[in-house]
Amino acid sequence: MASKKSPNPIDIHVGSRVRLRRMMLGMSQEKLGEHLGITFQQIQKYEKGTNRIGASRLQAIARVLSVPPAFFFEDAPGVVPVAGNQGFDEPQSASYVVDFLSSSEGLTLNKCFVRIKDAKIRKKIVDLVRSIAGEED
Repeated sequence: MASKKSPNPIDIHVGSRVRLRRMMLGMSQEKLGEHLGITFQQIQKYEKGTNRIGASRLQAIARVLSVPPAFFFEDAPGVVPVAGNQGFDEPQSASYVVDFLSSSEGLTLNKCFVRIKDAKIRKKIVDLVRSIAGEED
């Protein structure tokens, strides 16, 4: 009985979504823990999927992070999407978006981009990035 049980992929996914949303809000693990009455170490364990988040705790986290509980299960492995919840030609798994927004560069880029009010400038930035990446329309 010396082997440790590895975390469930759903627990890992839910934890990564907690981390994503917390980072999007610019909230520290310590601050989230304070809101929930738990330590930042516990938040770390949740975010890594090491500890499973119970239903009532997930509801409290959703309230603090201002998202519906379903947010944490979006694109989870093995979870069937709700009918009508998928866009045209969108891949079933959009984990690349989560990966992008989980990086400090992606998060910073996203925060700055949404502050640009002029739609023409936003389009020019997208065109510039596409050009740099070697992608055509």
